[in-house]
Amino acid sequence: MKKYIIILLCGLIFLPSMGSMFVYLSFKINQQEIARTICVQRKQIFNSCNGRCELQKSLKKYSDNEKQMQDSLKEKLELVYICIFSEVNFAFIPVNDKPQKAFAFVGSTPVGVSSLTFRPPAGIL
Repeated sequence: MKKYIIILLCGLIFLPSMGSMFVYLSFKINQQEIARTICVQRKQIFNSCNGRCELQKSLKKYSDNEKQMQDSLKEKLELVYICIFSEVNFAFIPVNDKPQKAFAFVGSTPVGVSSLTFRPPAGIL
């Protein structure tokens, strides 16, 4: 079930970037119908357009619509950048004058060295 939801969400994320591909695919599916009914050069005997003029119009319309949406989105984003500054109160923290000892010193010398924890470098011996 998770796999299907992930695939669906990925498809929704990539859907806006594939808009021109959908326009092209719908043109290719309906190309014969477009060439017979909508094309500007449909009445010419030797029509070399085959509806490509309508494809160009559709792609231009799609790109203009996309630019318009980006411009409106940019205007909305500019409104989000308004920042509200709040008052910050700084409190004085007194400094401790007496330094505390960080280490505990042992008065006696070590009795032995464990070979399991201490291994001298190989070049020295």
